[in-house]
Amino acid sequence: MELNQQNSYNQEEESTINLREEFDKYLRYWKWFLLSVVLSIIVAFYYLRKTTPQYESSATIMIKDDKMGGGMMTELSAFQDLGILGDNKNSIDNEIEILKSRTIIENVIKELQLNVKYIREGHIRVRDYYNDAPIKMNFLDGDSILYKTKATFMVKVLSKTSFSIEDTELGSLGTHKFGQQITTPYGHLLLIPEFTGEMPSNPEVYISIIPLKLMVSSFREAIKVEPTTKKTSVINITLQDAIQKRAQDILNTLIKKYNEDAINDKNMVSKSTAAFIESRLQIINGELSLVETDAASYKKENKLTDIKSEATLFLENVSDTKKRILEANTQKRLAEFMIEYLNQNQGETKLMPTNLGLTDVTIATLIAKYNELVLERNRILKSSSLQNPVVVNLDAQLQTIQQSLTKSLNNTKQSIQIALTDLNKQEKLIDAKIIEVPQQEKEYRAIERQQQIKETLYLYLLQKREETAISLAVTAPNAKIIDVAFSNDIAVSPKKNIILLASLLIGLLIPFIIVYVRDLFDTKIHSRKDIEQKLKAPILGDIPAEKSKEQFIMTGDLRSSSAEAFRLLRTNINFMLASTSTHNLGKTIFLTSTISGEGKTFIAINLASTLALSGKKVLLMGMDLRAPKLTQYLGIGDKKGVTHYITDSSIHESDLVFQHQDLKNLDIISSGAIPPNPAELMMNPRIKQLFESIKKTYDYIIVDTAPVNLVTDTLLLNTYADMFIYVIRANYLDKRLLVVPETLYKEKRLNNMAILLNDTDHQKGYGYGYGYGYGYGYGYGYGNDKENKKWWQTFFSAAEKFSDKLKKR
Repeated sequence: MELNQQNSYNQEEESTINLREEFDKYLRYWKWFLLSVVLSIIVAFYYLRKTTPQYESSATIMIKDDKMGGGMMTELSAFQDLGILGDNKNSIDNEIEILKSRTIIENVIKELQLNVKYIREGHIRVRDYYNDAPIKMNFLDGDSILYKTKATFMVKVLSKTSFSIEDTELGSLGTHKFGQQITTPYGHLLLIPEFTGEMPSNPEVYISIIPLKLMVSSFREAIKVEPTTKKTSVINITLQDAIQKRAQDILNTLIKKYNEDAINDKNMVSKSTAAFIESRLQIINGELSLVETDAASYKKENKLTDIKSEATLFLENVSDTKKRILEANTQKRLAEFMIEYLNQNQGETKLMPTNLGLTDVTIATLIAKYNELVLERNRILKSSSLQNPVVVNLDAQLQTIQQSLTKSLNNTKQSIQIALTDLNKQEKLIDAKIIEVPQQEKEYRAIERQQQIKETLYLYLLQKREETAISLAVTAPNAKIIDVAFSNDIAVSPKKNIILLASLLIGLLIPFIIVYVRDLFDTKIHSRKDIEQKLKAPILGDIPAEKSKEQFIMTGDLRSSSAEAFRLLRTNINFMLASTSTHNLGKTIFLTSTISGEGKTFIAINLASTLALSGKKVLLMGMDLRAPKLTQYLGIGDKKGVTHYITDSSIHESDLVFQHQDLKNLDIISSGAIPPNPAELMMNPRIKQLFESIKKTYDYIIVDTAPVNLVTDTLLLNTYADMFIYVIRANYLDKRLLVVPETLYKEKRLNNMAILLNDTDHQKGYGYGYGYGYGYGYGYGYGNDKENKKWWQTFFSAAEKFSDKLKKR
């Protein structure tokens, strides 16, 4: 449990250290970050000063629903009611596309002449005129120059009456008077002054003519048309422009042109509808006349007036006829009955029946007279005989009446029979008429149906013609203006706060990216950490960079960070030698490196100086026989050296030694002439004799050897070394070459090997940890001599000093 907690703590500590290291890695470039931020903000302020502010104007309209408010549907309803057309509700998306159509926007540009720009150039910013230009250009050749030409003219007002004009591509077009016709390759122009009184403050005006197609495309992109919500028919139209009044005019004109276009469309439909209705009225009028003629002819041919009425009349007549036939038959039967009665009672004087229903008044009168005489006779007979003259006279009268009655009855019967025959004929005729009625009615109804259809359609079209005429007279616009174009006084672009914030972020981001990318591809060694990740060898210390050209650090400012670093190095070397050395003779300290240029000669010189200053007798020996630089750094000429000693047995080691002029305890032996076979010379027995001899004389022998990467010279001298200082130069050696010292240490091919990191930069966190804050960098013959300070170095040095003063306060 405790182990897990310890591991967790170590991980947190390591994470904190890594974050701090990452932060410090960028913090050391604070000057560049500051410079980048300052430059970015300067660029941002210049951009804000250079860029023309854009103001947003907006207008709000509501697209009317034709079903609710008339419009085009009023005319088309004539066909919709007939089922010719379906519903045609305006689509908001369609109206948005119409508002942004090339036709509408082109009409707006033409009306406002937006493709002709009048421009004035300021010291920083270019501005447009809008209805306030001091001059105006008229085009005498119509649309050919106004809408198709691309040209720019520079007009300079020379006086109240004259000006000079120049085509930016073709050159000068001369000096002219205002109102004078100007001939150009594009056509004829005319300039009119718009200023009165004094000359304009800016006499130069640029007039740019832009082709209409380009302007239309530009405004289609610039004008934003969007519904306020998904379910509404309210549309918001916005436009950004440098001139608020121009944007407002464009939006208001756009709405006007849209309404005009919609009205023209509606009127066009209305006119087409009226023409169509008129043509159909003429056709239907002719068809209706034909149908009416057919109806009249049919009635005439069939002798009809009203089939329904005549059918009713026929039914009434047939009923009456049947009734009359029945009555006639009844009268006939009664007449036959009376005749039969008379025939049966011939010669008798019986009373005859009365009120039998005979309608003949004569017969009824005769029967009544007969019965009266019979009653008279019977009364007389009661008191007299048949021979009574009165009775005889009555019998004669009765006989006469009986004869008359018989004759009347026969005549009545005959008359009734004739009438009955006529009634039967009439009945048959009526029955035939009734049978014909359904067919006539069917035929006439077909004609009547066509007549009704034509009449209904004719009346309907007459009504629609009147409605269309009214609609033409009062056509409402398609868009209702809710808010006319309005501009906000606050510019929408450029957004000052956002641009300044972006410039700040960009100013921080640019050096960050540069540092990040540089570090990403950087393979150089910079700090102890880079070495410790690869090598397990002990590290003696760090030598900070020295800016001066002085090779002897220890003879200059003894309080410098470099001098202190060499003192620390001396202490660490003594500690290591005390724990590993087994003899009391002089200590041999060899210095090598992976490649040339890592500063081992510089280290050797100053390490020897540091040891000499401590009162020890020190010998500085150059054993780099391939590229010796020791004498060059010391500023002395060629002298006998190790090469001469090896090749000439007559030379004694004392002949090689010469003393440093400033340090009495420091002797020097140079490498001598460059031999053709340095490796073989290193194997010469006189090398051993040399070291055995000098160890008896000196406390410390500092040996500058060759790099170990490509040659074996140094490895051949390993047996003579009490300690090997392996010099690695920060910001110089490639990390991939650390495999060389790693292999040498693991294989123990160099005695008592320790690492010394040279040329570190304490400001970058690569120093040895004292925090002295001294600048440093040396130039000891590897092409790194101090250069003259650049302006930015002077600036940052002054900034750093000022920062230090503020901290002290």
